[in-house]
Amino acid sequence: MIHPDCLSPRGAGLVVIDIQERFAGVIAEFGTVAANAVRLIRGFRVFATPIMVTEQYPKGLGRTVEPVRAGLGAIQAIEKMTISCTLEEAFMRRLSEQALETVVVCGIETHVCVNQTVLGLLNQGIKVHVPADAVGSRKAFDHQIALRKMERAGAIITTTEMCLFELAERAGTAEFKEIQRLVKEPPAGENRE
Repeated sequence: MIHPDCLSPRGAGLVVIDIQERFAGVIAEFGTVAANAVRLIRGFRVFATPIMVTEQYPKGLGRTVEPVRAGLGAIQAIEKMTISCTLEEAFMRRLSEQALETVVVCGIETHVCVNQTVLGLLNQGIKVHVPADAVGSRKAFDHQIALRKMERAGAIITTTEMCLFELAERAGTAEFKEIQRLVKEPPAGENRE
């Protein structure tokens, strides 16, 4: 029997928050955050699990950055002006349609939109996993404090690779092989030496 804190593809979904053009030059480790978001998107697609993406005020902050946008394919971003995605009606409607029990949240900024969205999801009774290497802030201190705060509130702090292998659940399957290939593949722009 699987532990309740392990991620399972059944009833799970991915939320990608505000990985937008204007943040590219100001978020610490932006390239790593974006690359890990792409890995998560590709991994969730292996299991045909729901994926949602948001953009904060795209008129001023730009659209989702290209590598992430390419991974999303036809998935349309939900535009928002709220800090927490859970305060955006279109987001909550789509979340309700998916009937998700567990959500993995990635994106930016850890201490702003990610934090408030995670707290809102927890308040809705949804289990939340936050891969620490797929969220980012301008300042490392804000990032670390936000991770601690979310964990204290009940979120499960994890990593991209941990999420992907938990989704796989068992070796020897076509899905496991795809996940294994995905985590071994160096993403564009990231040095894995």
